[in-house]
Amino acid sequence: MLKALFIDDEPLALRQLEMYASKVPGIEVLAACTSASSARIYLNQADALFVDINMPDISGLDFVRSLDKPPLVVFTSAYAEFALEGFRVNAVDYLLKPFSLEEFRRSVEKLSHIVEMQNAALAKQPFYLKSGTKTIALKLDNILYVESLSEYVKIHLSGGVEPIVLLYSLKKLAGELPAARFMRIHRSYIAALKHISEATASTVCIDGQVTLPVSELYRPAFRQWLSARQPSF
Repeated sequence: MLKALFIDDEPLALRQLEMYASKVPGIEVLAACTSASSARIYLNQADALFVDINMPDISGLDFVRSLDKPPLVVFTSAYAEFALEGFRVNAVDYLLKPFSLEEFRRSVEKLSHIVEMQNAALAKQPFYLKSGTKTIALKLDNILYVESLSEYVKIHLSGGVEPIVLLYSLKKLAGELPAARFMRIHRSYIAALKHISEATASTVCIDGQVTLPVSELYRPAFRQWLSARQPSF
């Protein structure tokens, strides 16, 4: 499921994007924001960003340039002359307003294909964690969930492998793990999304073995993820 963030200072344009997204499978709308500043809190969860170029607070181009690690970008604009500049900042696509549902669908398909390739490559690469003089290589697929133990984290692994305890903060680790595969659900827990076998709005079950709480602070983001996958549970 592609997690998308929409930014446009025109409410009608945002409503059209949301309407299109409701008709195209495989896309989840994280948020629809009327300014770049209000969208920043969603960036670390987003796979893709649909952003208008001509906005009053900051242009879409300047906003993307300001990001250290931007998600995949699709620019939406009524001005064709910005297209070349858009591709210079590595945009995946450029939708010229007014664009059709079919054009939007094609952009979603491009983005989804790129995310699938990225995730497949990521799954084959070891994930390195450094704690003091110790460096540990882990396969992301093997991580079930992570538990906070004050200044340490306990990484629970699949296959009956003993958990790993490291001097590491849960907040730091949450920022390093890929957001498409892991979600912080509590001040004490990060869950591997692929290992969630059952879920409610307030709990998750990991591989049918361990039940973890979803705290109130993290429920809105978790409910969004859960609602997009409700038929699976």
